[in-house]
Amino acid sequence: MAPNTESVENPFGLAQLWAQGDTVAKSTMIILLLMSLSSWYVILTKAWDQRRLRNSYKQVDKLFWSAGNLRDGVSKLTGKDNAFRMIAEDGVKAAQHHEGRLTDQIPLHEWVIVSLHRSVESVNSRLTKGMSLLATVGSTAPFVGLFGTVWGIYHALIAIALAGQASLDKISGPIGEALIMTAIGLFVAVPAVWGYNWLMDRNKDIIAKLRYFSADLHSFLVSGARVDQSAGAATGAAARSATATAARK
Repeated sequence: MAPNTESVENPFGLAQLWAQGDTVAKSTMIILLLMSLSSWYVILTKAWDQRRLRNSYKQVDKLFWSAGNLRDGVSKLTGKDNAFRMIAEDGVKAAQHHEGRLTDQIPLHEWVIVSLHRSVESVNSRLTKGMSLLATVGSTAPFVGLFGTVWGIYHALIAIALAGQASLDKISGPIGEALIMTAIGLFVAVPAVWGYNWLMDRNKDIIAKLRYFSADLHSFLVSGARVDQSAGAATGAAARSATATAARK
């Protein structure tokens, strides 16, 4: 006897959900799809921007601080939209245009600090742009999926009422619609929440690097020398040791 190869229609599949769903169900699926695509677009583009900034930071110690002067150092910071090059250029411009204007009343170091702070904050604003979308998708997608779930259960109850009995063939379609909507909502929300936390953690590291660079640049523009943190720590430790020795005497 030949085996039965007749295909059975799956009432819980996406194709069946789209075919049997009404305008509300289809609209809910489209909204979830757009939310997923937009969140993945933000995740991928922000990850690419962060990668470029990390690569740019590697040029700072290798090329910028090893240059003979600031002009040569700035010219060595290459790459499209190099944030460190922009900060360096803004700092140099602020130092060069301090004299001969109303800014004479402001000390040079304060004038340079303001300029560098504005540059760093502009990069920070660019990095965080679009992050609110991920937060919104991560917090609302489960509820959008839950709305589709409630709508599917509502259709199942209507089918039971019209049939007068809870037969499986009457409610399998609406129940499948409800279960799929729940899964889709979670599928959209989880990557958005994960991407938001991952990108924000990487943003903090990049912003810290930008602020370290601006602080070193500020010291160089004002005093003509870069702050050596290791030397400063050693000097501080020696001073504390000398203080303790004097106290014992």
